Amino acid sequence: MPRALQCQSCSRRAFLRAATTAVVAAGSSWPSGVLAQASKVAVRDLLVRNRAPVNTPLRPEDIVTGQPLIGWPMDPAGPTPRSGLTNRLVLVRLDEERLSPATRSRAAAGIMAYSAICTHSGCDVSDWDSKQGALLCPCHESMFDPYDEGAVIGGPAPRALPSLGLAIHDGNLVVASVFTSAPGAEPA
Repeated sequence: MPRALQCQSCSRRAFLRAATTAVVAAGSSWPSGVLAQASKVAVRDLLVRNRAPVNTPLRPEDIVTGQPLIGWPMDPAGPTPRSGLTNRLVLVRLDEERLSPATRSRAAAGIMAYSAICTHSGCDVSDWDSKQGALLCPCHESMFDPYDEGAVIGGPAPRALPSLGLAIHDGNLVVASVFTSAPGAEPA
């Protein structure tokens, strides 16, 4: 089994996400229509909460300091979030004074959006380490510095989390620039 799919301490759901990321990254040929709805994040996309009953655009006040929120980009013209595992986001509110210059240039009101897919094995980066002030992947404990471009500060992740540039438009969080690098786990 490829190394990226070995996940002895991951939950079944995390393993399946990692496997899906690996298959999509490998360019596998899916039956017609299976991935037809997947589309890349685009500038001006709205951000919406994961698994919300109604896809109401997120506003800056919806993001609470120290509580990462999983979300998705959504075309402003459509009622459905963009599908595809690599569009899954983790949003976090940060102390603006601590942001590196590069991170500050991509933040909106201290809020950053990173890919929620760990660069190690494709598990969700969904936890927060309050001692380190860092995003944490619970599968293998990779830690990412949200204040400094999602840099790896611990664990086996091979690279930083890709980030999106954000802006505020009509009171809603919107995508201002696309990912800094390709989201997803590193190939084995």
